[in-house]
Amino acid sequence: MAKPVFFDLSSPRRLHVVGAGGGGMSAITQALAEMGHRVSGSDLHQSEVLDRLKRAGVTISIGHHAAHVEGCDAVTSSTAVPAHVAELTAARESSVEVLNRAQMLAAICHQARSIGIAGTHGKTTTASMVTEILDAAGWEPGFVIGAAVAKYRTNGRWTGSDWFVVEADESDRTHLALPLFAAVLTNIDVDHLDTYGSLEGIEHSFASYLSQVPGPKVVGGDDERARRVGRAHGAVLYGTSPDLDVRAVNIVSGAGSMTFDIERDGARLTTVELPLRGLYNVLNATGALTLAMELGIDPDLAADALSRFGGVARRFDIRGRHGGATFVDDYAHLGAEIKSVLGGARESADNWKRIVAVFQPNRYHRIAAIADDYADAFEAADLVVITDIYSSGTTPIPGVTGELIVKAIQAAHPDADVRWIPDRSDLIEFAAAELGEDEVCISMGCGDIETFPDEVVASRREVSM
Repeated sequence: MAKPVFFDLSSPRRLHVVGAGGGGMSAITQALAEMGHRVSGSDLHQSEVLDRLKRAGVTISIGHHAAHVEGCDAVTSSTAVPAHVAELTAARESSVEVLNRAQMLAAICHQARSIGIAGTHGKTTTASMVTEILDAAGWEPGFVIGAAVAKYRTNGRWTGSDWFVVEADESDRTHLALPLFAAVLTNIDVDHLDTYGSLEGIEHSFASYLSQVPGPKVVGGDDERARRVGRAHGAVLYGTSPDLDVRAVNIVSGAGSMTFDIERDGARLTTVELPLRGLYNVLNATGALTLAMELGIDPDLAADALSRFGGVARRFDIRGRHGGATFVDDYAHLGAEIKSVLGGARESADNWKRIVAVFQPNRYHRIAAIADDYADAFEAADLVVITDIYSSGTTPIPGVTGELIVKAIQAAHPDADVRWIPDRSDLIEFAAAELGEDEVCISMGCGDIETFPDEVVASRREVSM
């Protein structure tokens, strides 16, 4: 089989990024600018992300125009950008090379020894942890990650070192396009059925991902499918199950923290004091630490780095407190993720009297396919509120609304206190009045629910004035 040919980024190029303000493309844009390329970017709306890119030296334009690609060596965009936008059309009609997101990210990865972090859940946090551990070891890695890492206040950077950490997203098969030296696979679950058709298709793609990696492979072994794939490809397995290579044991929940020991083949190696809630974050940290050990990093050094981990944007992000109530934002948007976040809150030593979960479903075709998968996701919450669906550019489907999830929960748990409040203003008014002292509201989803905690706190303050 012929080796893949990557776009050459070894010398300065003139590049344009369409949709530069998006979560994935902004990280790529930042890294390209810091590599020394002359980069411009365009998007439909001004944002704080675009302001950050301007400070990095990127020329930013609002709106799409053919002139943006004049003199460019290449133009790139995500799959969310329509193929008919002016820049892409102009590039195709000229000698400007058009690269999709995966191709440009692969070109970046080709310039370093790259470590991929893949899996249905936990990619962003695990990638951020790996980055901070490698930094603590003096390796100064670059990275492209799906959310801003708190320590660096950015989701992308290029340092010029030999090492690069990349979140290997499976939604558009990007994880299969990247030239990687080492890899983590956190787990395998149902998502992106529009791309893969079945859970078996998803599993096959992750098997292909591991098969392409020549260096260390680390896989979450508590997940049955991931364990099967990992064993087939000679991976080191981590988790809490007794038959795994690296285990987190003696796990204790604190107020906003988790403490646990790391064992390898039955021998205790180190203790981790993690400033995050939830067993799912114990697994994320164990995966990151296992990879670090496979790369030759001392486990005590890795554990110390994890003890100072500053977190990631939109991962149990406490956005405000008012009247004794706490308001949290989280990116969780699949059933297993929601269950983990709410379980972490319930099991923590924060001792919240009541947990109110607010969930904004995402993508019509996703909810049409897996609405029933949310039936047991909210068991740790005392009150559940489901909003209307955030489209993320997908086409509405008749009869597919957030009420499908409400009905799934009610069918499985007839006594559950669950409401459907599709209107945003009604939702804000409800939450503002509902939360009391020592209670927590955890709003979740990957759409514009991100601003919900701020809106509720602002509403409560107006009422109390």
